[in-house]
Amino acid sequence: MTPEVQARIDNMVNNNKIFVFMKGTKLMPMCGFSNNVVQIFNSLGVPFETFDVLEDPEIRQGIKEYSSWPTIPQVYIKGEFIGGSDVMIELYQNNELQQMVEVALAS
Repeated sequence: MTPEVQARIDNMVNNNKIFVFMKGTKLMPMCGFSNNVVQIFNSLGVPFETFDVLEDPEIRQGIKEYSSWPTIPQVYIKGEFIGGSDVMIELYQNNELQQMVEVALAS
């Protein structure tokens, strides 16, 4: 990953309380896993930002190296990598995600 790609990813992750690297946009997810994450955040009614990795192959590859996580979507809360679709579903079902989001948005 180039320093430029690293800096772009750092900027997105660190300047948004909740950030999702996904396929498509939050208005039009382009895969079921990305859609799962969008639906979870929409059901919580919290603001979140996204980046469509289909629009930028450098970011699409770079984010996998950045997080050491091979799949998309990838969710970051307050700059910390949380996980992908399966992790988000589990955290949501256990009511852990709601608490993480409340803490992130309160600070």
